Amino acid sequence: MRSPEIVLKSLNEKACVKGYRFERLYRNLYNPEFYLTAYQNIAKSQGSMTPGVDGITLDGMSMARISRIINSLKNHSYRPNPARRVYIEKKNSSKKRPLGIPSNDDKLVQEVVRMILEAIYEPNFASNSHGFRPGRSCHTALNEITAKFTGVNWMIEGDIKACFDSFDHHVLIDLLRRRIQDEYFISLMWKFLRAGYLEQWNHNVTYSGTPQGSGMSPILANIYLHELDVYVMNLKTEFDTAAEKRTKNRAYVNASAALRYAKKRVENNHSKENVRKYKSLQKAMMAMPSKEVKDENYKRIQYNRYADDFLIGVIGSKEDAVCVKAKVKAFLTEKLKLTMSEEKTRVTHSSALVRYLGYDVTVSKSRETKRCKQGLRRVWAGSVFIYIPHKKWVSKLLEYGAIRIVKGEDGKETWKAIHRNNLLFRSEVEIISKYNAEIRGLYNFYRLASNVYVLNNFFYMMRNSCFKTFASKYRTKTREIRHKYIVDGVFGVNYMTKAGEKRCEFYHDGFTQNKSPAPAYTDVIAEYRHYAKKNSLAGRIRKGICEMCMKQEQEIHMHHVKKLKDLTGNKPSERLMMEIRRKSLALCEGCYEKVRAGVL
Repeated sequence: MRSPEIVLKSLNEKACVKGYRFERLYRNLYNPEFYLTAYQNIAKSQGSMTPGVDGITLDGMSMARISRIINSLKNHSYRPNPARRVYIEKKNSSKKRPLGIPSNDDKLVQEVVRMILEAIYEPNFASNSHGFRPGRSCHTALNEITAKFTGVNWMIEGDIKACFDSFDHHVLIDLLRRRIQDEYFISLMWKFLRAGYLEQWNHNVTYSGTPQGSGMSPILANIYLHELDVYVMNLKTEFDTAAEKRTKNRAYVNASAALRYAKKRVENNHSKENVRKYKSLQKAMMAMPSKEVKDENYKRIQYNRYADDFLIGVIGSKEDAVCVKAKVKAFLTEKLKLTMSEEKTRVTHSSALVRYLGYDVTVSKSRETKRCKQGLRRVWAGSVFIYIPHKKWVSKLLEYGAIRIVKGEDGKETWKAIHRNNLLFRSEVEIISKYNAEIRGLYNFYRLASNVYVLNNFFYMMRNSCFKTFASKYRTKTREIRHKYIVDGVFGVNYMTKAGEKRCEFYHDGFTQNKSPAPAYTDVIAEYRHYAKKNSLAGRIRKGICEMCMKQEQEIHMHHVKKLKDLTGNKPSERLMMEIRRKSLALCEGCYEKVRAGVL
């Protein structure tokens, strides 16, 4: 059997050939190496130990289990289980979001399908699509906006109503058939799309949307919405005019000529009157645009999409922007069977704040000047600025329970830092680490913002909350806590490790703008890597050595636990996992049964 890396690389190369259609894809699902790679990818996720409707988790993974799945695919008896539906609360809302949890065997097959589809479609996706793609993120989308949306007059905030639940199955299958000529593979896709979900022990059939909670839903969404990307790019070709630049403002040209003449007069005669006139002309010139604001000969469209959210920038009139919005809406309705949310899809002037991917986006109309090497320049006019919305970091403080907002009799709000009851029983290091993770998390996401410095206010409230949490833990005053734990102006605690004493310090690295995308917020897509290392999960299965009795066995079962910190160490298997710092053990059948029975 060829390694997944070689197969996917071959698919990737053929995908770049225009008009090429893939045949016999289904046979790749007979390759056990694909499932070992998929198993390695799935095991990284936090939900790998969450059971589906069959109650089976990733625990007990073995080559026999993989062989059973492959045999069911070979004889076409494979049927995906319906997803187990649960509801999770939306942030800062009383509403709940439905979430589907597929069975773990289905997760393996879906991961293999995802890898195959990604190898085929990823090379042809548009460059302005950033959601659920390797090496791309909200940050790469926002950086593209700041670079390409300069000078736009109007913005269209795009939002598709219940997008992932509304994908038309027939449209999606027709899109897949454009590149895939394998009815066995297409039949498998139909099975996943129609698998449905189980809620209150009632089976519900899905007639639209991507598989609930499926790992391949993101790639299917990009395949579907790629049609929107292509349409908008074609619309851009029609809309954009031939002129490369805006027409120069005649009044500005005349004012510039008058200023040059005034400058020569100042050089010849540096009198107060000549200087005053020069500055007056300079001020007048800087107050007017250098190019025609409403230039019918210069029109442009800029486009950016992240998942089901998109932003269109229009250089033109409001009527042009409304027309573009109507055309996009018609395309979504007629071709993709999707509905644009009217209340969320608006045409907004670029000088106003537009909320996109958690940031406020605006195009500066500032006439303020800055002295450069070329002289006085309006460097900010037409530039795109992105800001942290005030509500975002305030809501985080409330979500964490770090502050309480009190309103006085005059209606004025007072913020008061408070202790966090849910952290009182944690260790000192865990408390500081928790605060640090929350501060760094918010900063890493908003590091691109022009006003990122406002997070200093967030930091001060979080630090005061940490002081009060320590004070409440030890039933003392914050004054005593500060005196005891602050060293050289930095709050922290000392703790012992095998290497000696170390210090855990409260975050104090500041908040400066950083326009490079944070790695933590890049979409994590599993790599096409053949896991041949002996210490990897797949490598330990191949090795065939039981890590409890150290016997060479033909069949190895992988035992998994959800969290290491939940282990008590009362059993030999738990002590071994704590010693080697792993959440998994490779076991022979006998040892695995004993571990499952709680004997070993």
